[in-house]
Amino acid sequence: MADVKEKIREQVLAVRAKGITNMFDFPMVQRIAFDSGYYELVTFIEEHRKEYSHLILTGEFPENFEL
Repeated sequence: MADVKEKIREQVLAVRAKGITNMFDFPMVQRIAFDSGYYELVTFIEEHRKEYSHLILTGEFPENFEL
């Protein structure tokens, strides 16, 4: 699953690089991700909001987190 986590991390960075929204505006981040074809990120935010917040604050997934 490390490859899925790395893909999600790359998608987060890509959305952030667009500079369109605050990364804590979950619905808007999901909209941008969906429009960009980042479906893994859309699902990740929906199912793991706390872990997403940790990822955008630290750049890392929480310790022992598995998808």
